[in-house]
Amino acid sequence: MSDGSRTINDVKTFLKSSRDADPQKRMKFYDQWAETYEQDHNLMDYRAPHQTVDFLNANFSGSREEVLVLDVACGSGWVAKLMAELGFRKFVGVDGSKGMLEQAAKTGLYQDLRLALLGTEPLPAQTDAFDVVMIVGALRDRFVPVSVVRELCYAAKPGGYVCMSRVDPKSESGAKYKVCLEKELQLMEDEGLWTHVISQEMDRYMMDVYNDHKDQHNDQYLYGTMYLYRKALN
Repeated sequence: MSDGSRTINDVKTFLKSSRDADPQKRMKFYDQWAETYEQDHNLMDYRAPHQTVDFLNANFSGSREEVLVLDVACGSGWVAKLMAELGFRKFVGVDGSKGMLEQAAKTGLYQDLRLALLGTEPLPAQTDAFDVVMIVGALRDRFVPVSVVRELCYAAKPGGYVCMSRVDPKSESGAKYKVCLEKELQLMEDEGLWTHVISQEMDRYMMDVYNDHKDQHNDQYLYGTMYLYRKALN
């Protein structure tokens, strides 16, 4: 159950318990977190779902009612709820946490929900099947490896869209992940798998809950980037 007395310091302490967890242990952590996940993220001023959905919506011209959306690392269903407000109706969700999928099921928005640990297990999605593939918040070091981006592309229909957001943690590993990811995105474009539609910086992605800051304004926020690609027609 949600706890209205929970504070940002409570969330920081809770998150520190999973900092060095391996992928399987991290999913168990998310199972425990599922019920208060959205509440805690609101405390962290987590803006990625809203910013990414608005980013897609501003650059998407198809019929929202008819398209099939693959919501990767769907968590509690936050992205699908925001997309549904804009007219999107058909969703398939994938996540590595059973607890999160249980929360996503409660939204009533998903035609199917599939359990898979990304990077360890194949993405459980048919090739060339989805009009829109979304992944928000999970493209980061020790969460979803860069290699999964190709699987996102394969799941999209020819001419379909892949919309991604990436946070920039203030760490050496975070900087390396960004370089590797953008190198892979460019390589896939060079290979003719997709074309780059647009990228956009994310303003104040979320509070930096992993570090302590003396400056209580700009330095306590993390930033990021949103990317939109369109899969090649052939």
